[in-house]
Amino acid sequence: MSSSPPTTETYEVPLSRDEQWVVHHVLSTRLDEALDEDERPPEWVLEVIEILETDGDTERFTGLQADRIYAALATYVDHEETPDRDVGHGSAVLERLEEIREMPA
Repeated sequence: MSSSPPTTETYEVPLSRDEQWVVHHVLSTRLDEALDEDERPPEWVLEVIEILETDGDTERFTGLQADRIYAALATYVDHEETPDRDVGHGSAVLERLEEIREMPA
């Protein structure tokens, strides 16, 4: 008798086009940095980029992906050279991720 593998809880994180762009930009930069250093990019970065490029209006992220997006985005938003428009969109995503992760399962 085999049991089915445990399902990983996912969170629906609706993102506007501009918010998607900011998250994609942050993760693409991380991907490029890894490749420039001849390192393998983190798997979660590749997975999230694929989600952003294929899911359209509804993004579904695992808790681990959401946490890592949050950390990468928070660093970007806090950087003083980040354009104001990106700070606004990035901050909105950070707030949404906080709300979603605080919701009871």
